[in-house]
Amino acid sequence: MARNDALETGELTDTSFYILLSLVEARHGYLIMKNIEELTNNEFSIGPASMYTTIKKLLAAGMIEQLAEEADKRKTYIATKQGLDLLKKDIQRREMMIRHAKQILNGEVKE
Repeated sequence: MARNDALETGELTDTSFYILLSLVEARHGYLIMKNIEELTNNEFSIGPASMYTTIKKLLAAGMIEQLAEEADKRKTYIATKQGLDLLKKDIQRREMMIRHAKQILNGEVKE
C-alpha cells in the first residue's frame, strides 16, 4: 500500500499518528515537534518539511483544523472529532498488531 493512501484507508503512518496525538491539544508547529520528542524521549522526531507535508494532508482529510493565526504568524492546529475517532481506531489496530506479534513470539499461535 502506498503511503499516500494511508489516510484514505483509515490507517495512520507513524508521523501522522504522532502529529494527530500531539494535536489533542491545540499547538503550533514547533510545539508539535517538541511534544513528539518529549513524548518519545527523543526516539522519534519529525523535521519541519515532513511535519508540514503531513499537516497539509491531515487538513485536507479533515482530521485537523487550523485555528486563528496568532499575531506572530504562527499557525495553530487542533484535531477534529473525525481525527480523534481515527486516532482511537488506529490505536486499536496497533494494539491488535502487538497482540498478534506477542502471540507468535510466545509460541501461542499454532500453524
